[in-house]
Amino acid sequence: MTLLVFGASGQLGHEIGGAVASRNLAAVLLSRADADIADRAAVVSAVEEARPSVVINAAAYTKVDKAEDESEQAYRENRDGPALLAEVCATRGLPLIHVSTDYVFDGSKPTPYIETDPVAPLGVYGTSKEAGERAIRERLERHVILRTAWVYGVHGNNFLKTMLNLARTKESWGVVADQRGNPTATADLADAILIAAVRADGRSNGVWGTYHFAGSGAATWHDFASEIVSAQAAVTGRQPEVRAITTADYPTRARRPANSCLDSTRFETVFGMKARPWAERTREVVAALLSTSTR
Repeated sequence: MTLLVFGASGQLGHEIGGAVASRNLAAVLLSRADADIADRAAVVSAVEEARPSVVINAAAYTKVDKAEDESEQAYRENRDGPALLAEVCATRGLPLIHVSTDYVFDGSKPTPYIETDPVAPLGVYGTSKEAGERAIRERLERHVILRTAWVYGVHGNNFLKTMLNLARTKESWGVVADQRGNPTATADLADAILIAAVRADGRSNGVWGTYHFAGSGAATWHDFASEIVSAQAAVTGRQPEVRAITTADYPTRARRPANSCLDSTRFETVFGMKARPWAERTREVVAALLSTSTR
């Protein structure tokens, strides 16, 4: 089996690259500079050269607030690129693993979302990602779409790293406490993607469709931030205050869902994997980052 991974330079792509290496899997890892998923010639050339068994798309436009003003770019990367990948995969009989988001939902449901719940994104980012999902479904039967949430890890930019930086420089700051979701470590998400890819390489299976895969356990942004700060305090001794505030106290360009928790039961049932508890993973990532920074 050979994997072709687009978006290999992002925080998730980096993690996939490490997971591939640790498993001694054959893979071609392409950054956006190597191949833009919305460029047909680049995609076709990459597929022809790599001759993959499975294609993985970890490329995306993820700037939730900037998407409101950069909608053309968001749709190019989140809808047009996945549509093109699906078309190319369809012509070559290749399965596609694609990563989507909890932000396809509006947050009005009081309990965790399941895969069949109606989508109703609140902003350009979520709308463009939902459009990418539809584009894939319309063009390619052999696909696995993984919706995930609140992604963080040792690579790239993310909420956890932002909180660590604040913990170094501030004594107090506010974090929203009325939005709930599932913090998801890139380590778990990369494992889930590779498990799905291995299954997708089989020619006769029933794995195709949309799944939710997110960290185990729910949290507010304030809960997440508090866990990050607590974890760093054990190493640095710094104990700044993380104040709970409301969404109204912290207005943003794009609206966020109040509840974007995902029920990952279907993925666990089909693929046999469940993400680690988010608080455990958070402490591991903080420890890894602080260990690296103090070397």
